[in-house]
Amino acid sequence: MANYIALLKFTDSGIRNIREGPKRLDDARRSFEAAGGNIVQFYLTLGQYDAVAIISAPDDEAYTRTMLMLAAKGNISSTTLKALSEDQYRHIVSSMP
Repeated sequence: MANYIALLKFTDSGIRNIREGPKRLDDARRSFEAAGGNIVQFYLTLGQYDAVAIISAPDDEAYTRTMLMLAAKGNISSTTLKALSEDQYRHIVSSMP
């Protein structure tokens, strides 16, 4: 599984309809589960972004497809960071010449 950090901002529509936010989060969880992944953690945040989600997905295509489907609903915009685990980090560094 690949890991991703999604930095999320509510659109005007998303904030106007914020009371539906928990239902939208549940729908997003189901969408990622249907794609073979899951939302590992979700945080409402203060500052530059409105929320941060840690997401696992089988691959970049499954993650991107699911995020595009969610963003197309018009309630969020996102910036994604692909995350490598500590084990991956150690492997990469140890394989350097």
